[in-house]
Amino acid sequence: MTTILDGKTVAAERREQIVAEAQQFIKQSGQVPTIALLRGGEDPALLSHAQSVRRSFEKAGFGFAEHALAADCPHEEMVERLRALNSDPAVHGILIQEPLPASVDADALLLLLDPRKDVDGVHPLNAGLLQQQRGLYHIPSTPLGGIVLLEKYEIPLTGKRAVVIGRSDIVGKPMAMLLLHRHATVTLAHSRSENLPALCREADILCVAVGRAGLVTWEFVREGATVLDFGINFVDGKLTGDVAYQEVSEVAGAITPVPGGTGPVTSVMLLANTLNAARWLAER
Repeated sequence: MTTILDGKTVAAERREQIVAEAQQFIKQSGQVPTIALLRGGEDPALLSHAQSVRRSFEKAGFGFAEHALAADCPHEEMVERLRALNSDPAVHGILIQEPLPASVDADALLLLLDPRKDVDGVHPLNAGLLQQQRGLYHIPSTPLGGIVLLEKYEIPLTGKRAVVIGRSDIVGKPMAMLLLHRHATVTLAHSRSENLPALCREADILCVAVGRAGLVTWEFVREGATVLDFGINFVDGKLTGDVAYQEVSEVAGAITPVPGGTGPVTSVMLLANTLNAARWLAER
């Protein structure tokens, strides 16, 4: 029987733990862990994401601030706002919402982000420290949530073959690193990988993060494999993942649904990263 990796339940349990730790931190330090969202323009997708983050943080008793500049704001204005957030002691985490306006040099802006406040692990310093497992660093919340799910359901990783489809800096690459650090044998696949279904059928753990609804069918999945679906797609107004859930669930040993799988845990990991940032900044 296929195990459904229930992200809602895992997220609720982890949220309760994080809230308790945050309350203790607030009591000891007098500071409320706070995140600031920075964006340019009023893109509906960015607004929806911002509202989701706001609800999550306010529900947990964390601080939330939104900094929305004009869609045509000059690069210098965005830089000035980011520097202000970097130096603001009341802000512990900063999330730069992309895509940024065409007038903003996204790569240059990212390099100016204080790595200690980079709660989604996108700064090159955090990416490098994750690869080398050195010092204190932030891990992108989406792959971190995936690992939390695997560990909660006691999915074996040591010595297992893992295939990650998707090579983005915020999901695919860090997910591959996290699996490698847990002694899995990892293949990082992508849109130009040859014979992708056959490659995926070698996997004990298959992680999918490409943004193509229903890409992974039963032909991609080895019987009994664990499938993590990080996809976020809307088809006929309904949220769906990158995996053809119904047919794959008949083959897989364990699978995340969409919605209700990796998404809820991702949200909670952003809380955890913000709390960690507040702790690190308080200790400096």
